[in-house]
Formats: sequence, structure tokens, C-alpha cells
Amino acid sequence: MIVRTTPGQAGPNVHTTTILERNEFMALPTRTKDDPWTLKTPPATSEFTMHTDTRDGIDILVCTVGKTVLHYDARCINDLHTMLKSHGDWMELGGADEQKAAKEGTVEAWGRSPTNPIGGWYGLKKGLRGRFGVYIPPLMEALGLCEVEHNPKNNRIRAI
Repeated sequence: MIVRTTPGQAGPNVHTTTILERNEFMALPTRTKDDPWTLKTPPATSEFTMHTDTRDGIDILVCTVGKTVLHYDARCINDLHTMLKSHGDWMELGGADEQKAAKEGTVEAWGRSPTNPIGGWYGLKKGLRGRFGVYIPPLMEALGLCEVEHNPKNNRIRAI
């Protein structure tokens, strides 16, 4: 699966993110600030919203948790799904603020690793680049790309 960003028919500054899977294009659902996904963290203890946007020509996911707003590179959806498919089994989510080390072998550690497809952080706002393993998996589950456990602690994910 490959996510590609292309200029849309509405003009050169309007982009559409598409997912290429099995040689077919599927549009990554677009959600605006006024019509976001309403999601819950894996243990279902906190609610947050996620919507798509474009900043500096890059498609992003905007995650709003209370008054805190985080930005993630939208390529993370495709890249994480591809990695999980390759991994082939359950993987621990992890979840750590940017200032804290992520547990090795977790989705959180992968989301900031220099060996992932973008070579580092998928989080885009300095100081708020962490929590990848907390907020991205629920969106992937809502998109039907994975299964996520919903236990009080130590949740895991696997690709569908």
C-alpha cells in the first residue's frame, strides 16, 4: 500500500491523499475540523478528535485532545500499516511524550525511529511529537486497517 498526494481538480494547492493497494487507488477519507473523526484512546479512557488538513504542502492529521493540538504526517497511516503487515503479529503500542524514551519494539518507538520510512518523527509539532502509539492506532482501527486491543494497559495492534 502506498499513500500518494496529488494536486486535485480544484486547483494546484488542493491535494488528495490516495491509498494504492493491490494496484487500486482508494481515497483516504477526508475529514474537516467541522466534521472530524471522534475517537477514543485504546483503553477507552479519553476521547479525542482527528481531522485531515494540509500544511506547507504536506497532508497532515490534526489530533485534538482537549485544548492540545498535535500534528502527524498523514503518510504514517500507510507506513504503519505496511510495517504491521510485514511484522505479521501483534505489536505493543507504547505511548510516550516526546521528552521520554519510547519502549523498544513498540509502535511508539517505530513512529520516531530513524529507520522508519520518513527517517524519524511522524509527529510534526516540536515538543508535541510523541504519543504516536496512543492516537494513530484508533484512527487506523476506524479506517478498518487494523485491530487494536482495548485493555486498561499494555494494548497491542495488528494489521488486518
